[in-house]
Amino acid sequence: MPEGLIVKALSGYYYVKDDEALPGEASVQCRARGVFRIKGKSPLVGDRVTYVLTENGEGTVTEIHPRSTELIRPQVANVNLAVLVFSVKEPDLSLNLLDKFLVHIEHEGLDALICLTKMDLIDEDDTAAREAVENAKVLYTSIGYEVLETSSPQGVGADQLRERLQGEISVFSGQSGVGKSSLLNAMFPKLDLLTSEISLRLGRGRHTTRHVELVELGNGGYIADTPGFSQLDFLELGVEELGSCFREFAELSEGCKFRGCTHLHEPGCKVREALAAGEVAESRYKHYAAFYQEMKDKKRRY
Repeated sequence: MPEGLIVKALSGYYYVKDDEALPGEASVQCRARGVFRIKGKSPLVGDRVTYVLTENGEGTVTEIHPRSTELIRPQVANVNLAVLVFSVKEPDLSLNLLDKFLVHIEHEGLDALICLTKMDLIDEDDTAAREAVENAKVLYTSIGYEVLETSSPQGVGADQLRERLQGEISVFSGQSGVGKSSLLNAMFPKLDLLTSEISLRLGRGRHTTRHVELVELGNGGYIADTPGFSQLDFLELGVEELGSCFREFAELSEGCKFRGCTHLHEPGCKVREALAAGEVAESRYKHYAAFYQEMKDKKRRY
């Protein structure tokens, strides 16, 4: 039986891109077997499925393959890469917001690629801005994240990003106004018509589509057209999970004197020892402490 990928779900129909279909070829409109509803497991956009063709040229989804990931908001399966798009100028790079996005992505178990845009806006004599970008790149690379510098007008980084997205189901997240659409147009010119319809501003702000859809890139990759991680309010994250969402804290915490160490005041805390020794960045620890307090305050209100 044929197999494929659900690229859109709308009004009870699932649109399946067959594995044998060519790039740009139409998907097959399918219904799902009633047994999925009985079992309480409905197909999601991003699901790999088996389906059968019916007499009217449509199809029926008969099997949902195992999922590698499943996001609750937005509801999409098998996303494996989050591209965090942050500009270095207009607006300036915000490490606080970047760390907040990274917390949510770590919690969801996704890989992250930090994409620094608008590099062309840094003047040659703006040493402070260049130093800030270089320091950020060194910091996040040392933690284990991929960092890519890009410039849409100059085409810098487009080839590397295009190659990284190949064969992946990705979400784009980040600040508003950082040039996500311009970046995608530089990589995939044929998307030009789509970017007026789909909003890839996956931070706060108006989103133009109400359903989840995978946008085909033509290189075996897809971008999930969704509001993404739009509500960065920590309500779905337990305060005790926060430390594990900071990669460099997670390994250190195994050596802390107390189980469940908050890394804020306990004696024998390996995270604070590493901070004092300069082995943990002050900015990361400062953001951790602020997020921890924000989460505690919100738990009291709800």
